[in-house]
Amino acid sequence: MTATLSLLLGACTIPGATSDEPSELILADSSIPSGYNPIAGYAPAGASKLYDGLLRHAPDGTSLEPALAETMPTSDATGTTWTVTLRDDVSFTDGTPFDATDVAATYRAILAPASASEIASSYNMITRIDEIDEHAVRFTLEHPFAAFPVKLLVGIVPSERLIPGQPAVESTLNTDPVGTGPYELDELRPDRAVLRANPAYWDGAPAVEQITLLSVPDDNARALRLAAGELDGAPLPPLLAQRSAERTGMDLVTAPSADWRGVSMPSSGPVTGDAAIRRALNLAVDRDAMITTLLGGHGRPAHTPLPAEAGGAHEPAAVFGHDPEAARALLDDAGWRPGDDAIREKNGQRATFTVMYNPADLVRRDLAQAFAADARRIGIEVQLEALSWDRITPRIEDDAILIGGGEEPYDPDTQLYATWHSRYLDPGVGSAFDNASRHADPRIDALLDQARRATDRSERDAAYRQAEQHYIEDPGYVFLVFLDHTYLARTDGWITSDPILEPHAHGALWGPWWSVESWAPR
Repeated sequence: MTATLSLLLGACTIPGATSDEPSELILADSSIPSGYNPIAGYAPAGASKLYDGLLRHAPDGTSLEPALAETMPTSDATGTTWTVTLRDDVSFTDGTPFDATDVAATYRAILAPASASEIASSYNMITRIDEIDEHAVRFTLEHPFAAFPVKLLVGIVPSERLIPGQPAVESTLNTDPVGTGPYELDELRPDRAVLRANPAYWDGAPAVEQITLLSVPDDNARALRLAAGELDGAPLPPLLAQRSAERTGMDLVTAPSADWRGVSMPSSGPVTGDAAIRRALNLAVDRDAMITTLLGGHGRPAHTPLPAEAGGAHEPAAVFGHDPEAARALLDDAGWRPGDDAIREKNGQRATFTVMYNPADLVRRDLAQAFAADARRIGIEVQLEALSWDRITPRIEDDAILIGGGEEPYDPDTQLYATWHSRYLDPGVGSAFDNASRHADPRIDALLDQARRATDRSERDAAYRQAEQHYIEDPGYVFLVFLDHTYLARTDGWITSDPILEPHAHGALWGPWWSVESWAPR
């Protein structure tokens, strides 16, 4: 059985459970978090069941709605001041009341250099947080930032648990989290975490009273445990999920995502730095074949990092047709001529470059191999290297990588800016994976800055569409696919909500379980 966005599904280890009976889900993932501190980077996209953000994901799949905020945040005419009114009926699981002090303390801790938070750079537009009163806060930004609501998904922690000057990784919140969320951490071991329902949850006590998350790194091992009836659900790679669903009769749940895969094209490379090479590769890759063959149809072609779910900001015409003949002609015209072995050369430079990928991810491996095969058909040799992340990262500026992205897809800015803007070429700005191609296009920079600062949605959308058009003229990557995340789940006992648009990071608390706290017995 295949279930997509119109799925009513349930999972329960006690068939026929009612709201008066204990209920439990046992889910497995490739790993579970080793720390549960939002300041240290836990669940910034809002997937935590232990904490609430000021905002949360809405059931429509792409928008946000108030959580700890009483209403949606409002900005002044300049777009540099945002005011958030807070709920006055919320307490943390340790019984302390939630108020503006906790919000201010959380964001100040993220930004504090002593915290060494891995997500600090994502919030560095915030210059000041003021507590207007007990139930209202004001954020002052360095510059207008229309996407600021996306930054309000991170979980809020009690101010009493934050120690000034303490590194975030040393906080007791990592192993003894205290939040306002629908669940509490009841047990934590290296291979499992057990969550218990918060009976005093401000949005209603969850009907699913316990969630056990198991760490099962091997994909096939998760599939076997699903088949044996040991699990109520797990994420699996697309083809394995499809086979397992056919074998077990469990539901295959697909969630749309903005989680893209592509190949960086380092601008300093003698081959990847050539605009004709980059454009030819974009014409040569058969995205549809990759989706059909490698993903079992569970994906969509990616030509830019912005999916169609971006609405008016998405430019439908910003695509590369699959046209190997045009790619060959483009290379011929640019002086890249086939050599004796059919690999092209120009001025003594052979058209060959390395693409690194992490072999732990089988989808990345398969996409890298398909990319190399398509490149060879137009006379470009791609040498693949399977490496661990600690060996990949130091080489990103020099060698191409099969890369993924889409960490915050709920605004076009957070989907595009760090991937395209040239400010990430400056030392110390962002991470090594931001603008991994080190490509600079002043036209795109200007449009991204304009859209970031604009308060009118139509102006923002027009700027993004124009930026996408410019990108097609001079691409800095070869984007391949947007993944549809695939999950297996049992379908008895519960009425659930549809999956939502998912970010790059996902797992056993996304997919059909993203709103588990609101499930109701059937």
